[in-house]
Amino acid sequence: KNNELRLRPTIFTNDSCYLPPLRHPAVCSLPASQGGEITQYLIHGGKTPNNEISHKLYILAMASSVNRRFSLCCSEKDLAGDVPEARYGHSMNVVFSKGKTAVVMFGGRSYVPLNQRTTENWNDVIDCEPLVYLIDLQFGCSTSFNLRELQDGISFHVSLSRNDTVYIFGGHSMGNNFRPPNVYKIKVDLPLGSPAVSCTVIHNKLSFSSSIVTQTSPDEFVIVGGYESDSQKRFSCNGIFLDDDTIDIQEIETPEWTGEIKHSKTWFGADMGKGAVLFGIPADNKHQSTDCSFFFYVLNFGDSDPVVQTCSQGSTEEQEDSMPLEDSEEFTFNR
Repeated sequence: KNNELRLRPTIFTNDSCYLPPLRHPAVCSLPASQGGEITQYLIHGGKTPNNEISHKLYILAMASSVNRRFSLCCSEKDLAGDVPEARYGHSMNVVFSKGKTAVVMFGGRSYVPLNQRTTENWNDVIDCEPLVYLIDLQFGCSTSFNLRELQDGISFHVSLSRNDTVYIFGGHSMGNNFRPPNVYKIKVDLPLGSPAVSCTVIHNKLSFSSSIVTQTSPDEFVIVGGYESDSQKRFSCNGIFLDDDTIDIQEIETPEWTGEIKHSKTWFGADMGKGAVLFGIPADNKHQSTDCSFFFYVLNFGDSDPVVQTCSQGSTEEQEDSMPLEDSEEFTFNR
């Protein structure tokens, strides 16, 4: 509205569990059916403000929407079987096979096991074992699969799913300080009996970590951002085109990055859906006449050409359409 991106405060229902602030959790949408409307989100793992790593799985759903005020319901899902250990920097994706639904979890980092921790390495993290976890949300059952094609733990990769298949791109392996230039195609079969998971390695030249993937059409995705090395941001963009049997990866037109984005040492962001990505960079207050801690940008691939739009952060003074919570603040991003 009026070329603004507005973040509104929300409330949780009384029967919601506590959802702590989490850094680098795995998040994925959970549609009501294959190709259907997204009704819920899954959140697993992540680092808490106390620097603990969570092992919990949350289901987040919209409870109501009245006068553009949203209330959310958050519940914790208990798992049995091969329960994934606490981790962050991993991925989750929903797959559909033979009328059934499952969640695929892979990768991430965790602390050194307790029986190996000492005073010197107490806060050290390692790659999680390269196991693929298949989670049945209906029965709360988790099954792990050890696939010979997956030899190294990977974190901060990107993943996308189509029907019964998950594709994993990039990522970083702590064990050898390596960003593998591979695509891992993980296919899931959900028959009446035991599920089956297989993996195919597709070699390519893409090597990156901490990138963002956004979906622009049912079979097309865009990978943007991230890092090519510990000190080199990745400014190129790649289109991913899928069908039932093949995957086509192409370099696509790169947006006109602003000078602030180019010279910032770090950046972060998230997929906003429908081909839009929100980027943030730390503000350099030594050279900027502003009290803002971050600058935000919206990159939209839904248009004919990718466009970077600057967003200014500020507390709104117009409260007629939204009364803020007592402990929250509403921000408006003017594009």
